[in-house]
Amino acid sequence: MLRYLPFLLVLALWIYAFIDCLNTPEEEVRGLPKVVWVIIILLFGEVLVGPVAWLVAGKRRHAPAGGSTPSEWHRDRRARFVAPDDNPEFLDSLKDSGDKKDEALLKDWEADLRRREEELKRREDGQEGRGE
Repeated sequence: MLRYLPFLLVLALWIYAFIDCLNTPEEEVRGLPKVVWVIIILLFGEVLVGPVAWLVAGKRRHAPAGGSTPSEWHRDRRARFVAPDDNPEFLDSLKDSGDKKDEALLKDWEADLRRREEELKRREDGQEGRGE
């Protein structure tokens, strides 16, 4: 099984580069026309030249929208863990969504309990009148 791993990795890179090239808009393709890149990827895919060339030189890469890389964003915004019972947003969401549903459910249960108690009383009254 392990001997097939290099072949599968080459095949996966080949397929990824091919689909990425097909899905890339024409204005984001660098160097050569998109059709030529597709041919290069298909012809030189087995030796990894085509897919690697596409990934390195064929597609224009965009800068992040905020102007910073993801690592810079994470350094600037250190995540602080807040337990759910200390998070006011989480607690407010519980109050908003649960109160009305819980009240309605409780009313339905109470009505069902009353109905069952009445049925049970009727059965007991019916058995007392017939049996005794």
